Amino acid sequence: MASVEVILLQRVDKLGQMGEVVKVKPGFARNFLLPQKKAIRASKDNLARFEQQRAQLEAQNLKRREEAERVAERVGGLSVVVIRQAGESGGLYGSVSSRDIAEAATAAGLSITRSQVVLEHPIKSLGLAKVRVVLHPEVVITVTANVARSPEEAEKQARGESIATEEPEEEPVYDEAALLEQQPAAEA
Repeated sequence: MASVEVILLQRVDKLGQMGEVVKVKPGFARNFLLPQKKAIRASKDNLARFEQQRAQLEAQNLKRREEAERVAERVGGLSVVVIRQAGESGGLYGSVSSRDIAEAATAAGLSITRSQVVLEHPIKSLGLAKVRVVLHPEVVITVTANVARSPEEAEKQARGESIATEEPEEEPVYDEAALLEQQPAAEA
């Protein structure tokens, strides 16, 4: 399949830095890079326009990165609590998605969108999970998602205590013959 050349307007993971001309598949350019304004098509006119605006774009990028670094310093080590229903074995009825984590982080004081939350896979069990949050293409922080059934359980997990359900006490075994001998005989 043919490839398309684009000029990157910002750093894109596993692709390149701002200003680089890279070859990508047409669908990736058409569906992701171009609509999200992460790149423009590489033509003589666009290349000349990019070179004229390069200093301005780099200054804007530097300013946004510095803001993201300040936010990262302020909220370093953030932990959010997500309350969900779960079975006895700790498996969730459903899963925790990037939207849930973004809402919990916003409630905790870090205003982010769900597209900034990077989950390798949805969280489907109780416990603590490390989640990457991309504040800027060059600034990434780690947020701890504490998934629990109740706020009390979340506090236990945060302290490092086990939340495994306690096994019920064994019922005592009775010897029926011995019990019958101990009961007084019914008067006839």
